[in-house]
Amino acid sequence: AKALGLFVVAYALSPIDLIPDFIPVLGYVDDVLLLPGLIWLTLQLLPPDVLTECRGQADVWMQTQGAKPRSMAGAVLAVALWLLVGAALWVWLRPLG
Repeated sequence: AKALGLFVVAYALSPIDLIPDFIPVLGYVDDVLLLPGLIWLTLQLLPPDVLTECRGQADVWMQTQGAKPRSMAGAVLAVALWLLVGAALWVWLRPLG
């Protein structure tokens, strides 16, 4: 369940899709069907007591904090990663000369 969960998160955050988004209609099939299916499968593989405990912890956290969790470090990391990928593509694809 952990390995599948990590794969689902990595796939969801990856810019590389099984079916590229620029293909009309089919490009969004993985986003609409594949990801929800994989998330459902991951939840089915988790032991019920673990899922219940985690949901309880999340409820307590949201009641004490009054909001959903946010991570400024995570946001900075995501933006930095996209900038790094963009810079690498720019260097790789720019014309020589």
